[in-house]
Amino acid sequence: MTTNLKITLIIAAGMAAVIAAIVLFGRPEGSATEPVTGTASGQPVPAEYLVRADSHKLSTAADNKVTLVEFLDFECESCGAAFPHMERIRAEYDGKINFVVRYFPLPGHRNGELAARVAEAAGKQDRFEAMYAKLFQTQSQWGEASESKEEFFLDLAKQTGLDMAAFQKDLKAPETAERVKKDQDDGFALSIQGTPTVFFNGALLDGEPSYENLKAKIDAALAP
Repeated sequence: MTTNLKITLIIAAGMAAVIAAIVLFGRPEGSATEPVTGTASGQPVPAEYLVRADSHKLSTAADNKVTLVEFLDFECESCGAAFPHMERIRAEYDGKINFVVRYFPLPGHRNGELAARVAEAAGKQDRFEAMYAKLFQTQSQWGEASESKEEFFLDLAKQTGLDMAAFQKDLKAPETAERVKKDQDDGFALSIQGTPTVFFNGALLDGEPSYENLKAKIDAALAP
């Protein structure tokens, strides 16, 4: 079985699970209820739903010819499988593309929302990128757990060299949870049903977020 096929199967399974969860439990209370038109057809969606002023930008490009926006769940196995592809793309196109990540913790994951708050709290100390990587690199150690993995995440924060008093305060702060929810609400408004969901230059990515697919689209967009 090829790597691309494995990712495709994992993504399909993840999407099926979250669709079932939404059907059973509905969207979280207070979430956006009116979907943005055009998302399913791959047409450009309103830019304000994709990139906010406080969105986390891991790569930037002066010419803005290519913008990738990924809605992700740190506990999602499909996101973990896509992570190496995204990192390879970021390294190869450093300074040539914008890469933005948005939170979209899935309802069936015990620690997905907590992991998003961990990343956001690390970002308060300008260590979002480091924590983003650590959460995916260690996903097999904490993902799919039925109990809270807060102690594990606190250890990750120590390894990242964070001020632990400030980190724990930010982790528990209501505004941190609200920041995660704001991303999630944009995802619901865009009718996102699973992760990773990637938008390429304002439209839903056609195909899987594999290195080969992303590279082909980026090269075409950057071509003179």
